[in-house]
Amino acid sequence: MSDNPVLAESGLPYDLPDFAAISDDDFLPAYDIALPAHRAEVAAIAQNPEPPTFENTVAALEASGRLLARANGIFFNLEGADSNPRRSEIATELAVRLTEHQNAILMDPVLFARIDELYRRRRELDLTGPQLRLLERRYRDAVRAGAGLDADGQQQMREISARLATLTTEFSQKLLADTNASAVLLTEPAELDGLSDGEIAAAARAASEAGHEAGWLIALELPTSQSTVAKITDPVVRQRIFDASINRCARGNEFDTRDMLREIVALRARRAVLLGYADHAEYVIDEETAPDPGAVAELLAELGGAAMAAADREIARLSAATGLEPGPADVTYALGIEERSPAGEDGTGDAGAVDRFEEYCELDAVYRDGVFAAAQRLYGLRFVERPDLAGYHPDVRVWEVFAGAQDDQDTTGTAGGDGIGLFLGDFFARPSKRGGAWMNSIVDQSAQLGTRPVVVNVLNLTKPAPGEKCLLSLDQLTTAFHEFGHALHGLLSEVDYVSQSGTSVPRDFVEFPSQVNEMWALHPQVAPGYARHHRTGEPAPEELLAAVRAAGDTESAHSTVEYLAAAALDLAWHRLTEDQIPEDVAAFEQHALEQAGLAHPLIPPRYRSSYFNHIFGGGYSSAYYSYIWSEILDAETERWFLRSGGLRRDQGRAFAEAVLSRGDSVDPVAAHQSMLGRPAQITPLLRRRGLLPDGG
Repeated sequence: MSDNPVLAESGLPYDLPDFAAISDDDFLPAYDIALPAHRAEVAAIAQNPEPPTFENTVAALEASGRLLARANGIFFNLEGADSNPRRSEIATELAVRLTEHQNAILMDPVLFARIDELYRRRRELDLTGPQLRLLERRYRDAVRAGAGLDADGQQQMREISARLATLTTEFSQKLLADTNASAVLLTEPAELDGLSDGEIAAAARAASEAGHEAGWLIALELPTSQSTVAKITDPVVRQRIFDASINRCARGNEFDTRDMLREIVALRARRAVLLGYADHAEYVIDEETAPDPGAVAELLAELGGAAMAAADREIARLSAATGLEPGPADVTYALGIEERSPAGEDGTGDAGAVDRFEEYCELDAVYRDGVFAAAQRLYGLRFVERPDLAGYHPDVRVWEVFAGAQDDQDTTGTAGGDGIGLFLGDFFARPSKRGGAWMNSIVDQSAQLGTRPVVVNVLNLTKPAPGEKCLLSLDQLTTAFHEFGHALHGLLSEVDYVSQSGTSVPRDFVEFPSQVNEMWALHPQVAPGYARHHRTGEPAPEELLAAVRAAGDTESAHSTVEYLAAAALDLAWHRLTEDQIPEDVAAFEQHALEQAGLAHPLIPPRYRSSYFNHIFGGGYSSAYYSYIWSEILDAETERWFLRSGGLRRDQGRAFAEAVLSRGDSVDPVAAHQSMLGRPAQITPLLRRRGLLPDGG
């Protein structure tokens, strides 16, 4: 260990980092210690004079690099959730250093020889299922990094991976900077019509914090569609916000990412060919649960045709209702009106139900009596807030998580149970935080290492004024349950080896547990627990809950098309060869959407290429389809829960045993099939998305 506060044992529960003791100046010195220490550990494994065994090679590699893992868990959580110029500089430097470090290990010929020998003899080694899966993973990782290439090929791989590390890091940084710079300043009170008092107050605070003497600053959200566009009544203002969103990082200024993303695509294509793949999509999907890019394209086409037809019907209905000849921003607005006023069978709806429901969705109540309460009833978990433990920002809250207690009505944590980890909630937006919502793991669970999980959920809710309460929209409520599904995947992990822990599963499976957890947000056994008026404490009327459930029962065709269009763009970019990279990004987008049958003039993709951080700054390249792919499993699993009575401990236990606890120690799809008793079918997904023929 080290005296460096990044690396030193904190002495805090679950080895929670002592964030108060860590400064930005500590990070690079920490890596100066951790990287050579890990390399020395690996060298000792590679040069072991004993014949290779699973324990002295594969298991030993799993146990190595603990200092580096600790530094990564701390720094990269901060870099996404609370960045600053110094942290951005460090991230850019580390992107190359960490890539070179990983390449040196994966392409070490002596180490690879040991792994290769074990891999060739794997059926003779009497390994457990998780051990065999881990050995095969180690072998594939080395081969995919270039361990099997000649010296020239390996050098090309090093250069490509180092350059990609820099480019993808800088892409995210440019997007955050331009998203902040593109916020829309409103100066007239009339321009705010349609926003709630809380949203108006938050916009005023944002303007003041950004240095404006007056006005209201409308911050941009990560996707193309903006929640403010769905509410503001002034069409000119809606168009301003829409234009600011869709033109991000594509205006020819210092934040423009188009040349950068073209280079990323070209480098990925070259790497794929070096490794024997036709393109980057084939390279990525080879490691996923989908069989190949063709199968993904077929799914997108199957859903796309039905979604486009449904979208045309939806827009015709909206136009008739509003009398508008809408543009894309107006469609978002009209759809927002309809979603907030779901119609009943007689055509009359509870106008404003979704908007009114926000008054019953106070942040603390949602988590205490909704998110946590559902996890308690399903999995026997309890969450006890620990104000004595500090997060990495003053807004971050910490809960200790207990498992094994029996009394479903006790939410205080006093009814027994064993501590299994920590849950950190970082709920409020700030300029230093990238957009969207996500789960991070600071410490991963591992029986081999004796570590228990420390996980973070990051949201971007509007922080209320002092003395006021944070109220969640229906979308934000769903997001809270979704991200907590990822947290459960980390918290309930029970694996031996750290690289198989929690969410370390194929990309097109990782969204499945989080999508399943969304089903409890409005469930009749959950919603009445938290849905109380934030001022009076009165429970939400059943008719209001019913109206909100009606609004959330089926995805809009608009939402389905914008998602499928983004997934199609991702696949189109990454099926290119290096000599096919286009000069004109916008023209390529249009052609790709036309080819996919998803070029709707009134529904732009959820992300345009220039701000598609999932694929050019994150880990979803050639895998953005994963949300819909895993939603097939999710829709089937929701039916499985509901057929058995819903929020039942035995069902939760079965789901945890089959999925949440296993991580990547088993084939996740096979485990799900075993739980379900058969392979998942697509029909429940089509029904949920409203894509079945009439009467289906």
